[in-house]
Amino acid sequence: MKAKELQELLDFIAKSGLNKVNIETEEFKISVQREPSTKQVVSMGAPLAAPTPQPVAAPVASPALPPIAPMATAGEAAPAASAASHTPLKSPMIGTFYRSSGPDSPAFVQVGDTVEKGQVICIIEAMKLFNEIEAEQAGRIVKVLVENATPVEYDQPLFLIE
Repeated sequence: MKAKELQELLDFIAKSGLNKVNIETEEFKISVQREPSTKQVVSMGAPLAAPTPQPVAAPVASPALPPIAPMATAGEAAPAASAASHTPLKSPMIGTFYRSSGPDSPAFVQVGDTVEKGQVICIIEAMKLFNEIEAEQAGRIVKVLVENATPVEYDQPLFLIE
């Protein structure tokens, strides 16, 4: 088979939309396999239904005791107000998060430390490369959101800074 005939055969296979072709003659043997062009949708089953809340009897207020306020409302309002002044420092890549340069080395930053823009705050290992991650802004570290040596996603918050 000549090169031109072989090229025409490959073009025909490409236009046919087939994902796998095996051709065998006395002169040659060709096996062509490619990825499917259509995406497959995989369903993991129906989502679990959330448990329905059970009715709870309201507390009876006695004249000697003050009324009881729901604790969840008061507890949620304070962190929401303080979180508004905090900016997350996010991961610029997918990889493994490390707080220090080695197992025996101290962490780059601790809660309460003041950081400058461009200061190294952690390392993310991606494909056997250790990438130093620098602070995008100056401020004080309020909270570390990721455990050491755990995988992180792109744009995942790593630290809270104020």
